[in-house]
Amino acid sequence: MDILSTVALGFIFLCSIIALLRWNEVRYGKKGLPPGTMGWPLFGETPDFLRYGQKFIIERQARYGDLFKTHILGCPTVISTDPALNRYILLNEGRGLAPGYPQSMLDILGKWNISAVQSNLHKTMRGAMLALINPSMIKDHLLSDINEFMDIHLQHWNGRVINLQDKTKEMALLLSIQQVMSIRSGPKAEAFVSEFLKLVEGTVSMPIILPCTSYKRGFQARENILKMLREVLKERRASMDTSNDMIAILLNDKEEEADGVSANCKLTDEQIFDLLISIIYAGYETVSTTTMMAVKYLHDNPKALRELRVIYETLRLADVVNGVLRKTTQDMEMKGFIIPKGWKIYAHITQTHHDNFLYPDVSTFNPWRWQEKNGDSLMYFTAFGGGSRLCPGKELGLVEISMFLHHFVTRYRWEEVGGDEILKFLRVVASKGLRIKVSEY
Repeated sequence: MDILSTVALGFIFLCSIIALLRWNEVRYGKKGLPPGTMGWPLFGETPDFLRYGQKFIIERQARYGDLFKTHILGCPTVISTDPALNRYILLNEGRGLAPGYPQSMLDILGKWNISAVQSNLHKTMRGAMLALINPSMIKDHLLSDINEFMDIHLQHWNGRVINLQDKTKEMALLLSIQQVMSIRSGPKAEAFVSEFLKLVEGTVSMPIILPCTSYKRGFQARENILKMLREVLKERRASMDTSNDMIAILLNDKEEEADGVSANCKLTDEQIFDLLISIIYAGYETVSTTTMMAVKYLHDNPKALRELRVIYETLRLADVVNGVLRKTTQDMEMKGFIIPKGWKIYAHITQTHHDNFLYPDVSTFNPWRWQEKNGDSLMYFTAFGGGSRLCPGKELGLVEISMFLHHFVTRYRWEEVGGDEILKFLRVVASKGLRIKVSEY
């Protein structure tokens, strides 16, 4: 009897496992969907997606083609590696497509962050952001400060071993804090940086509210940052401070025009806070990571030191932007398949930027390829997004990276001294830091 009971329990357990494995397949087994697998209930294939990253996508692309279904980050999702389709997805928001960012990112960046809002509110928030960081503002108000900041930030590096990853993160955040609220250094800046790094980690985590989770720490960091911003606004209003920073422009009651964009968009305080967090967040990852990787590629390719057309090539090769998430607001047909309303679509930009037809000798760092101005390679280069979601901070980011590289390569020579392992998914990080020994010319 004991043997029969054991066999029966084993059989029931096995059937339960099979049922669990088949649950998502049955639940999302509608006709007309792209091929693919859906994984476990609730978690889907998220563990494999986060663990294997690019390998996860390449293997499924080889098996199912350049449009396949999966279940990641809590949602049924279609992943596209097709350059033309990815470009269509980026350029056609509002035509059955809306922002589809993970819940953790929406929670921590706030409901008014520019990545989440849509339609007229998105236009308003985008207009407010462009008023702060458009080319005229950069040239007339920000450029000299960026130049001075980089000069000071790069002082005293001679003869030292520098963890470049830490230094570029510090550079991006401290520069943003200075631009946003004129805080240049000291305890306030250090406290803001500490909290913001926790916020960043929280945005790429599972939305699980437990004390030990990155999501919980990120959400608490957001609250601490909001408290700091409220204090700054309170001080500004009480003192009539005349600082010429982003907070001052947003608080200015007088309507100003910059390149035809009004700086006074009548935003609430909460919208201002989320806008400022969005500006810092968007610039932080792109500026710090691209700068670090550009220095690495320049070390490996010294001939390119004379050709600082390296930023686009770094963005392409380093996979600084892996992909973009959208959500369907209606059933949509793509490549002969039907994507149901409410599904996520992950336009995997990395595969586009590693397409050997668009970028010959695709694995080689070759900044000179951008001199050729190939129509297709430029058209499908989407590291800054596209359409109405084209990154409004693109020009500012390019200026900051260029200024760092100018000061760095004209002042120093350097060599790597270890810790050069680079992980490229979900974020580009040097897992053990990227250490360089620096010396003046």
